[in-house]
Amino acid sequence: MSITPSGNPPRTGGRLRNEDAHHSVLEATAALLVENGYGALTIEGVAKRANVAKSTVYRWWKSKPALVMDAYAHETATPTPEPDTGTLAGDLTAFVADLYRIGRDPVRTKALTGLMAEAQLDPASAEPFRDWAATRREAVAALLTRAITREELPATTDLDHAADLVLGPFWHRLLISRAPLDPADAAAHVATVLTGLTSRA
Repeated sequence: MSITPSGNPPRTGGRLRNEDAHHSVLEATAALLVENGYGALTIEGVAKRANVAKSTVYRWWKSKPALVMDAYAHETATPTPEPDTGTLAGDLTAFVADLYRIGRDPVRTKALTGLMAEAQLDPASAEPFRDWAATRREAVAALLTRAITREELPATTDLDHAADLVLGPFWHRLLISRAPLDPADAAAHVATVLTGLTSRA
């Protein structure tokens, strides 16, 4: 997806105009995230870059976090199906590798780091970020639950703690250490987690 604004003049006419304007707002949001970061991004700035009225942006998005999360989803384009490789190691490796690819995308990286920071300062505006984070946690829990059914994990596995172990390296590297998020590391990270989870079996 290109994040370079088109610079076209205002468009007119029905549904096509609405779809075009919607797309332009998302493209403008992505461009401004990369150029200036989450903190400097404003609805006014997005509207100016997209060449639409500020009221148009607010008609579709009630807040800056909601807009940024939609721009994140727009950048992702097609969601990756949850893996089903036949083994927990394979499933988690595929999942974590896909998660780590976020580190290569400046739009998604700046969206998530900015939204996480805002969620700590203003919990009332954190819903879009929390919703996204919940989907990733639920996906991990589903993979772990399936592994328990296949008897790859003990039935007594603490799913909440196990999900923390899987997702922890991603959040730590993204938000704190800023260490590389390399999909090639996924298998080794998963193997370390599984060693701990299966040692009780």
